[in-house]
Amino acid sequence: MSRIGRMPVEVPQGVTVNIKGTYVHVKGPKGQMEHTFPAAMKISLKDGEVIVERPSDERTHRALHGMTRAIINNMVVGVDKGFEKVLEINGVGYRAELSGKKLVINVGYSHPVEVEPPDGIIFEVEPRARLIKVQGYDKAAVGQVAADIRKIRPPEPYKGKGIKYIDERIRRKAGKAGKVQ
Repeated sequence: MSRIGRMPVEVPQGVTVNIKGTYVHVKGPKGQMEHTFPAAMKISLKDGEVIVERPSDERTHRALHGMTRAIINNMVVGVDKGFEKVLEINGVGYRAELSGKKLVINVGYSHPVEVEPPDGIIFEVEPRARLIKVQGYDKAAVGQVAADIRKIRPPEPYKGKGIKYIDERIRRKAGKAGKVQ
């Protein structure tokens, strides 16, 4: 039995879950999400908990079991509390600022790079700390937008300049060896 799949998903106060077969609609204070899961999975709501069951121990059913439960859990947590990824900008003259809802990033190119937030995503910038916060209720969208921002100027291994996740460690390389006489 899948360790993740067999755990029930607790539905907190203020979040409503509607299940019609394999279609799940979750609504909460941060927003609403919906997803249709594979027909093999049995999804039910009992005593304020979402329970996912699989029909057999077939390899594909075992894989779908844990994935289905994890996606439902991310939907419930997302509409209740939301998700956040924090990026840090390192480098002389590198900075980010908000222009309306757009994120404007200056990271050494001849032009500033503008990032338009997709639906459900909010940017927050701390200019003194050089931090960019990507917030939203969809975990996959938050992660993808953060990855796209990091891709604008990935951190380089010699000085560590670029955009990196706050908890990311950059493996540093030694520079050129000096001339020995």
